[in-house]
Amino acid sequence: MASSELTRRGLVLLGCGKMGSAMLEGWLADGLPATSVWVIDPKPSDWLTSTGVTINGDLPESPAIVLIAVKPQMMGDALPAIAAMGGGDTLFVSVAAGTSIAAYEDALGETSPIIRAMPNTPAAVARGITAIIGNAQATAAQLDLAEDLLSAVGQVVRLESESQMDAVTGVSGSGPAYVFHMIECMAKAGEAQGLAPELAMQLAQATVAGAGALAEAADETPEQLRVNVTSPNGTTQAGLEVLMDAQNGLPRLMARTVAAAADRSRELSRG
Repeated sequence: MASSELTRRGLVLLGCGKMGSAMLEGWLADGLPATSVWVIDPKPSDWLTSTGVTINGDLPESPAIVLIAVKPQMMGDALPAIAAMGGGDTLFVSVAAGTSIAAYEDALGETSPIIRAMPNTPAAVARGITAIIGNAQATAAQLDLAEDLLSAVGQVVRLESESQMDAVTGVSGSGPAYVFHMIECMAKAGEAQGLAPELAMQLAQATVAGAGALAEAADETPEQLRVNVTSPNGTTQAGLEVLMDAQNGLPRLMARTVAAAADRSRELSRG
């Protein structure tokens, strides 16, 4: 992952919370020298201070990449620290939700190569998925470099247009929270059927994690996997008749859930 240009010119990480730390840990493990990394963070963690990277020090004038990983509400304070790097060949990659490419072009200059990315929280265990889209100035080589960097925390997909980012937010960006709630609900339902809370939670967590891993690894589609485990008139069919009900089941509920998150993403990006 550590290209010679990245090692020579360096990488600036603006913000190092959970997402930034997960990415940095992956880069260092993949061979990026700590001496090639500068981190700007007002409250560096004990782990960060132990890595050997430069923290809140003088930044290089023209780093290969600036990765923006601050919370959206902190963006106004954070961008001035890197504004002088705009307009050249420094690549800016943002993993901040709700901030458009146009907003970065306003702050950093229209000639700056900018890539917007939407990761999700399983990046913390290197099982995330990140969608990326670049502006007109981002070259194919820079998109490849961004994909390589973001692959440290999971899969990477490329979008055809920035407008798709709201749908990505609704599905994969916010999606882990939907799954966490499903685990909560399955565990509570198990308790209602007589299981101890700890046992019900263990069963729910392992079932969701195992089914997800199987769905990703199997050659069959999720639909086919569902059919495979559904015996006629059996227990699974009885449960699925409730879950798949056209009026009150999961399909309509999930469509409304994703639409609500995507709509909110559109509202936030409009400011």
